[in-house]
Amino acid sequence: MNIVKVKNNINIKNSIKVIERHPVEILGNDYRLKIEYKNIKVMELNVYEDTIKITLQNKYKKVNSEEMLDFAINKMYDAIAKVEIERAMEKMRKLLGFAPEDYKLCRFNGIGKCENSVITINPDIVMFNRDVIDYAVLKQYCHLKYKTECKRFWELIKNNCKNYEKYEKLLKN
Repeated sequence: MNIVKVKNNINIKNSIKVIERHPVEILGNDYRLKIEYKNIKVMELNVYEDTIKITLQNKYKKVNSEEMLDFAINKMYDAIAKVEIERAMEKMRKLLGFAPEDYKLCRFNGIGKCENSVITINPDIVMFNRDVIDYAVLKQYCHLKYKTECKRFWELIKNNCKNYEKYEKLLKN
């Protein structure tokens, strides 16, 4: 359940608009996201124990709060996914001994797909922990070898991921 709060903190020098959302899931952990608007030149992102604080320029104050939160979360997921998917792709390449011609990150209705030897991963996968991310990438690698989810496809999955049923269930929910 997402809870959104908009606060206006007033101080003598200037007003600071603060937007919060909780929970925001990153790599299987829940964080509180806070967006503040200040008179700054460059956006700032700081991660604390259970909070991610993004400070934006005042010019973004007039943008709808929900839209700004969604935009900030998507940008953050994109940046994390770039690193995490690269890590998982390399891990699977070493594990299986083959690799796709290319891969890309793209939002779509689903987590992963493999078409014409190109793997596409939805960057929202970074909501899940690394084991689930590795499983999602493994599954797409297996689609490079087997286009359908036949018996051999699932044998390859099972031989390389002991908890695949658990991860499959998580991804379906």
